Amino acid sequence: MTIDALPQGMIRAATANGTAAHEGYMPGFGNDFETEALPGALPQGQNSPQKCSYGLYAEQLSGTAFTAPRGQNERTWCYRIRPSVKHVGRFKKIDLPYWKSAPHVLPDVTSLGQYRWDPVPHKAGEALTWITGMRTMTTAGDVNTQVGMAAHIYLVTESMKDEYFFSADSELLVVPQEGRLRFCTELGIIDLEPKEIAIIPRGLVYRVEVLEGPARGFVCENYGQKFDLPGRGPIGANCMANPRDFKSPVAAFEDREAKSRVVIKWCGQFHESFIDHSPLDIVAWHGNYCAYKYDLRTYSPVGAILFDHPDPSIFTVLTAPSGQEGTANIDFVLFRERWLVAEHSFRPPWYHKNIMSEMMGNIYGIYDAKPQGFVPGGTSLHNMMLPHGPDRNAFEHGSTEPMVPAKQDNTMQFMFETRFPQQLTEFAANEAPLQDDYVDCWDSLEKKFDGTPGEK
Repeated sequence: MTIDALPQGMIRAATANGTAAHEGYMPGFGNDFETEALPGALPQGQNSPQKCSYGLYAEQLSGTAFTAPRGQNERTWCYRIRPSVKHVGRFKKIDLPYWKSAPHVLPDVTSLGQYRWDPVPHKAGEALTWITGMRTMTTAGDVNTQVGMAAHIYLVTESMKDEYFFSADSELLVVPQEGRLRFCTELGIIDLEPKEIAIIPRGLVYRVEVLEGPARGFVCENYGQKFDLPGRGPIGANCMANPRDFKSPVAAFEDREAKSRVVIKWCGQFHESFIDHSPLDIVAWHGNYCAYKYDLRTYSPVGAILFDHPDPSIFTVLTAPSGQEGTANIDFVLFRERWLVAEHSFRPPWYHKNIMSEMMGNIYGIYDAKPQGFVPGGTSLHNMMLPHGPDRNAFEHGSTEPMVPAKQDNTMQFMFETRFPQQLTEFAANEAPLQDDYVDCWDSLEKKFDGTPGEK
């Protein structure tokens, strides 16, 4: 067992069975993990002994209903210094004006349209933590009925100090674009940088520290069923996102007395509560409900190897199902480096109207359907049933490029796609750097039809 000294006195260890955990992580998606930061802290053969080792308390964290099907049932047993009833006191409502939840439909904001934004800039001298730096761009669905999502930009310049957060509303999918963050969670530590993502589950308490700043990125707040790996169907057992590349942290805890603030998001509202210690006090745990990270560079794309451009769903990394089979509450889709080899085909994404609503972000590089204007850190929104597709430059290139293998290199974009229309916030409509001329990118497309047969 290895023990490392970590920020603010945290203690971390390897897995309970003594196996090595790469850089403090355990591999696998949806695995039933077990890990302890002190030897013998994890009970064997039962979940809730009459007395736990080290004087710890046994507590279950349930991410699904007790009676959810076995393949979907998620829970983790925690062995902690204090039960979590000691980690909150009386609640006081607070205002975080830039973090919005659905339903959030504003009568004076027009969400119907094709929109694109430049990167939201950092303001000189503005001190922002993970909580105060969240900027909601769109909302969809209804947080109170646990369907839909919100899309956010985060700007973080300062670490949270003696301050902690959890969301009862949602799990958060975090997509960094610049800077490095550390998520000190109840179940362990996740260090995160661009080209990686993290999932922070509903109800998990954590603190966010800046390892390299300022930090900016994207967040998909999922109100509905948890993200899962998509079914591969006839693709088979390999490619796309492989389960072994997902990493969950080993146990880590801190036993520290200090006045601390806990902020809770609940039904779209924010509350604070004060306690006299750190709530990150889980010494050991076992279960399958936990935070995890994933390196997007390990995603193995699958595509057309003879002709035509496939549907973008072929690039799905994670999907959050809805009650309707085949129609997701949210899909997280990745457009990364890949080879284009289709013959006698228009290789860029085709023109399209879609029942789903698409919020895209650019992590780095050039997107093949929009060579100009969609810059790293930028976002775009194509709402349900609104047409979109290549601009003129992309169309002309795709119509005339040599039909030889070509690599899309140094590029990584993503899409938060949902079955619900996405409503713009006041921030997205009036404060974020909206490209007012984006819709004009299709103006120069020419009519080529002249009534005579043959290629034009």
